[in-house]
Order: sequence, then C-alpha cells, then structure tokens
Amino acid sequence: MGQTIVLIHGAFAGPWCLDTYKGFFEARGWTVHAPALRYHDGDPKAERPPAFADTSIMDYTKDIAAFVRDLDEAPVLLGHAVGGLVAQQVAAMGLASGVVLINPNSAWGMLPETDDERAVARSFMEQGPFWKAPVHVAFDLIAPFAFNKLDEATQHAVFDRLGPESGRVMFEMFFWMFDDHRAVAVDFDKVTCPVLVVSGEEDRAVRHAVGQEIAQKYGAKGSFHLAKGHAHYLFMEPGWEQIAGFCADWLEERV
Repeated sequence: MGQTIVLIHGAFAGPWCLDTYKGFFEARGWTVHAPALRYHDGDPKAERPPAFADTSIMDYTKDIAAFVRDLDEAPVLLGHAVGGLVAQQVAAMGLASGVVLINPNSAWGMLPETDDERAVARSFMEQGPFWKAPVHVAFDLIAPFAFNKLDEATQHAVFDRLGPESGRVMFEMFFWMFDDHRAVAVDFDKVTCPVLVVSGEEDRAVRHAVGQEIAQKYGAKGSFHLAKGHAHYLFMEPGWEQIAGFCADWLEERV
C-alpha cells in the first residue's frame, strides 16, 4: 500500500496541532505532509487579509485537493474536525486511498441535538453578523468544550497558539441550512476508499454520535471507534499514542 498520509488540521488551529501524529507516523515509516489551511500558517496573532473573512470551506477543499494532486500517489487523508469535512470532500473526488476522521464536524443535514452543540452555535449568534469578519474563540468557551481533557497549563499553551477563523466558515458549519452553496455537503457515495471515524467519548464540541452517524453513512466502507476517556483534542491528550496506534494499525490492515 501507499505510505503517504496528509494531516488536515481544524478551525482556528494550524499544522502544529497534529505534530504528535506527524512524528508518530514518520516513526512508522510513513511520508507525512501537514499543509496549512488557507490563511492558517504563520503568526496566529498576525492580522489576516480582508479576503479571509469570506473564505469558505470550499476554498479549503480546493486547496487540499490541489496539494494532493501534486503528490506521487493517492494518500491517506487524516482530518480533524472541519479538516474531517475537507478530507471527505477531497476523497469524494477520488483522490484518497483511505480516510481517517478525528472528531469530524457534522455534514450537511445533521442537526444539533445536544445543549452543548446549541450553546456553541449560540455563542456565534451573540457576536452579531459574525459571517462578515474573522472570528476569535474565547478561552472560556473552548476550554470546557474542546480542551476538557487537557491540564490547565496545556489548555493555555494551546489557546495561545490559536488564531482567528473565517466567519464564513463558522456560518457554513453551524448554520448550513441557510447556506445556498452547501459548503459542508459530503457526497458519501463518491467516497470509495475505506473510512475510519474516531470520536472522543468526552468531546463536548462535537458529540461522538456525529462520528458514529458519519461512519454509518459509508456502509461497509466505514468503521467507527469510540475513544473512551478522550475529548476533542485527543491527539494532544494523555494516551494519544494508543489512538494513533489504533489508526495506523487500521490503515495497515484496511488500505
């Protein structure tokens, strides 16, 4: 099988957040690429160009697809959160040999069902027309929802490296029913490679039932793994090595 994997980070973050997985897969002989989503490289505190506010998930997918097409072989795509949506959309273009989704965000048509999910969406609504500008996430919001299995010192260290996110991307993710472009839609039938979904049991940002539902949409191609004792940033949490090992073993068996 091919030994190339592309790591796709999530919103507000950058390739650095998946450094543990990068080192892990390289140690197992994989060629690892970790591109930054558009406007997510460099200093997280630096001012973004005006175009960032109107950047779409569709732009992220276009960029990653172009990156993958330049590789010598169809890689495995490993995406976290919104990076999981991007990974699936690129895979639907026939550009992946396998897909691993870590706490993937909901695709088009999947409604929020918990108070936690509604609280995150409500926090953006309270900012006014957030879709017209870059948005920042507050520590008091992300810490209990996404950093809840990290110690306090690590929470602050990770938060200090987060940058802004496109307001349009947040709109597309949380208010997809109003998005005429259907930016978070995934054509599940066009993904022909094996798909593994890993969801943290204690993730409050993306409930693990979302991951289970996504895996079910792939039928025999899909596998679901519940990461007990883990939350949203499970690749930084104590015990991350076990989850990385599970993903690598699955890939070596299925892809």
